[in-house]
Amino acid sequence: MTENQRNQHYIGAPNGIVLCIDRYDGGTIEGSLYHGYRKEGIYFRGYEKVIKAAEELFNALGFPFMGTDDRDIYGKTYSYYRKERMARVLSDNELLRKQGDIGTFVIRVQHRQHSSWQGKVTYLEEDRSVYFRSALELIKIIDATLDGVEKENNTDSCG
Repeated sequence: MTENQRNQHYIGAPNGIVLCIDRYDGGTIEGSLYHGYRKEGIYFRGYEKVIKAAEELFNALGFPFMGTDDRDIYGKTYSYYRKERMARVLSDNELLRKQGDIGTFVIRVQHRQHSSWQGKVTYLEEDRSVYFRSALELIKIIDATLDGVEKENNTDSCG
């Protein structure tokens, strides 16, 4: 994707994140997560770290609104998040210049209902977007995309 094509995209939401994937090993991802309120990327290895970092951002922004409180194994619920005043330090264009070695995904979580996420993910390298109904479905979408990239790369190097 050219620089001009990337500039035609937008994050469009205060809670939009850019997931730059540098390594993929059969379901384990590694790279950096970027959002508009921090200049440096957040290193991650595994989806758990991605979800935790994104949840921390959403909770600090108070957006999207969390439909259900967190709870523990005993059934006790917790609502201890405080909305923070956060200043945006990266523009959409700056975020869209971030790029993973293997793949770059823009994730826009529109709702947090039923203790999960609903939103839209865009795979920038192919300019393809799809809506997801849960965090698990988002993970499956990213994995399937990266499996395809991996197969394509292996085919190119053998032929």
